[in-house]
Amino acid sequence: MSTHTPVCELLGIERPIIEAPLAADPRLPAAVSNAGGLGSLGLSWSDDAGDVVRETAALTDRPIAGNFVLTSDQRRRVGQALSAGLRIVSLIWGDPQSYVGLVHDAGALIMHTVGSAEEARRAVGGGVDIIVAQGWEAGGHVWGGVATLPLVPAVVDAVAPVPVIAAGGIGDARGVAAVLAFGAQAALVGTRFLLADEMPIHEEYRRRLIAATETDAEWYPDLYDVGWPDSPHRAIHNSTAEMWEAAGQPPLGRRPREREVIAHFASGDPIVRYSPAPPMVGTTGEIEPLSLWAGQSVALAKQRQPAAEIVDELVSRL
Repeated sequence: MSTHTPVCELLGIERPIIEAPLAADPRLPAAVSNAGGLGSLGLSWSDDAGDVVRETAALTDRPIAGNFVLTSDQRRRVGQALSAGLRIVSLIWGDPQSYVGLVHDAGALIMHTVGSAEEARRAVGGGVDIIVAQGWEAGGHVWGGVATLPLVPAVVDAVAPVPVIAAGGIGDARGVAAVLAFGAQAALVGTRFLLADEMPIHEEYRRRLIAATETDAEWYPDLYDVGWPDSPHRAIHNSTAEMWEAAGQPPLGRRPREREVIAHFASGDPIVRYSPAPPMVGTTGEIEPLSLWAGQSVALAKQRQPAAEIVDELVSRL
């Protein structure tokens, strides 16, 4: 099985490994791109997406992607990123069609994350260049409700010859080889890269990821207040989840201790319980009750490593 697939050619990368958009911090995406994969920036909440793209471009001369969550109008940020030189735009959680012209006019590619074959057909019909088929095993924001194994081949068949990238539950070389056997042309990996040296998460978060099993990464319909309704997500089970479940999973406004300040950002700003902010370097206070995002592949994430080493391992069975 080749490590260089047609989508690698399209994206300008050497290896079929895409890092999930874990943060706006440039260090991890640059390291993944320098290792021959495709690093991704999470730009949905950046004050100036262009600045983040330029900071990342200073660390790598290879392609990077920028991800935008379409729960609000992202045209300003997409425009900023494109003006700064971004040439791969990835979208999730909404209709990509109104962004296609903006992206293509800049000479860039557009990727869209789907949770069903029908959604993939609609996205391709609207002009999307690459489909990301995300199984519900994924960590963080979970768009669909179908597992990776049945979803990926169904999406591949639905949109061929448009390339498909598989996401959700892929944490080692076996998973990468498996999704390529399903017809995907690359694997999008998130949880494993949380343990990369270049990912600036709190050491306690890192320790909990290493200790976690596949059953610890639980799917929640709306545990953390991510800012929009109908926003299922997956994170490590913790005391906040237990408190919420014991109270009958009440909505915001009726949750136990929901305005309680349990930690602080490095800036000193408070983090309240049920906040979607994960513990990063510099976070102080209680770490365990915070949103410890992780997918079911967390059982395969067992050690801290340089990002380049993780990329090497992920393609070692191809």
